[in-house]
Parts: sequence; C-alpha cells; structure tokens
Amino acid sequence: MATLLSLTPLPPKPPPNPIINPSNPTSPLQPNAPSNPSRRNLFASLCALSLTLYSPVPTSVAGTASPPSESILSGIANTKSWFQFYGDGFAIRVPPLFEDVTEPEDYSAGLSLYGDKAKPKTYAARFSSPDGSEVLSVVIRPSNQLKITFLEAKDITDMGSLKEAAKLFVPGGSTLYAARTIKIKEEEGFRTYYFYEFGRDEEHFALVAAANSGKVFIAGAAAPQFKWDDDGVKLRSAAVSLMVL
Repeated sequence: MATLLSLTPLPPKPPPNPIINPSNPTSPLQPNAPSNPSRRNLFASLCALSLTLYSPVPTSVAGTASPPSESILSGIANTKSWFQFYGDGFAIRVPPLFEDVTEPEDYSAGLSLYGDKAKPKTYAARFSSPDGSEVLSVVIRPSNQLKITFLEAKDITDMGSLKEAAKLFVPGGSTLYAARTIKIKEEEGFRTYYFYEFGRDEEHFALVAAANSGKVFIAGAAAPQFKWDDDGVKLRSAAVSLMVL
C-alpha cells in the first residue's frame, strides 16, 4: 500500500497577484485562504545528493514502462548554484524562484506542551513554483510506520529491495517510468537511495527515498504532465538532490 507521497501541485494562483506573508503563510496562494484538506490528505496517503557532486552507481528494476525521455538519471541539472535548504536530518536544493509554502501548523508541529504528545509534521519542507503548479516536498516518517519491524532502519534497503519498496512509495494505478538504486559514498561506507519516476492522473512525479536512524526521508517533485516536458529536468534534479545528514 502506498503510504507517503502525493505531490499534487497546488491550485493555480488567481489574479491579481496575491499578498503573501512569509512569516505566516496560511496559504501559499492567497492570503487567509483555508488549506485544502483533501489535497493534504492525498499527500499523506501517497507519501525524493546532487548527482553532479557525487559518483552514484545506479541500477534498475524490471517491469517499468517506457519512460517519456530517453534516460531518467542522465537528465539531471547542476544544482550547485541553487539555494540549499537544511531540515531535520536532511538537506535539499530548491529550484530558483520556488517559494517556501510550508504552512504554520507544519512549523509548530513536532513541539510538545506540558507533556502532550507531539503532533507529527505533514511536511518537513515544501516549496512551489510561483504559480503553484509545480511542487517540491519532503516528508519524514518513522520506518516502523511504513513497514512492521522491530529493527531501526539505518538504510533504505532495510525497507526491502527497490522493487519491494515500490509498494510503499508508488501509488497503485501509477505508470512507473523508472526505478533506480543510487549508492552514495560516505565516510563509513555507502548510503543507498531509491529513485522512482511515475505518472498518475495526468501528473508526473519524481521521488527519492532514504533512511537513517529509524526514519525514512522522502523527497519528491511533481507537476502536470504537460509541464514536465519543459521543467522535468529541473524538478527531477531537485528531488534527487536530497541528502541525508
């Protein structure tokens, strides 16, 4: 059952230009607009290292459909000049002109008052294009919420093989264009990242998942299929820039 990442783009931004309060972005699109529960629930239900900086060793999984481009991982841009966002245990590069649209409840989530159980964040980070049609998001979940195990996941391979883990990250009914294992050399060996690119309901997604200290980090980028032809390299590069710290 796909558990984590629906990166459905935000609704189109209505004219005239909205007023955005960065300190209190109750809506990434217009002031004082309520959040869309259905989209947030969809995100939670489906709930992605710049390759130019490392030397990944990709492998593929059988059974994927023909991708819309000749090569998936070869279509990666140099993201060194992009802003690098540092979150709780991860870093990710943000495409130029993308805005931080993390909602106030996500900033305050994770804090507990007077011994109350902390509310988990919906998003660890969330950015969108100026018109809201393209989205880059990061979510973090305990590994034992995704897979029943008494072991603390130290690498994404603890969640299963690339093919087995696809059940956790790729929603049912999606068209899987590509799946790859990327190994990044670190001081104590190699860390594995799983990459999936897929389409669903006229949307195109690129997702990367990694694990560390019992947590699974999932970063993904999404856009309407018709925009992916022009912006797919940028969005894929953003997702693949996920780095577990």
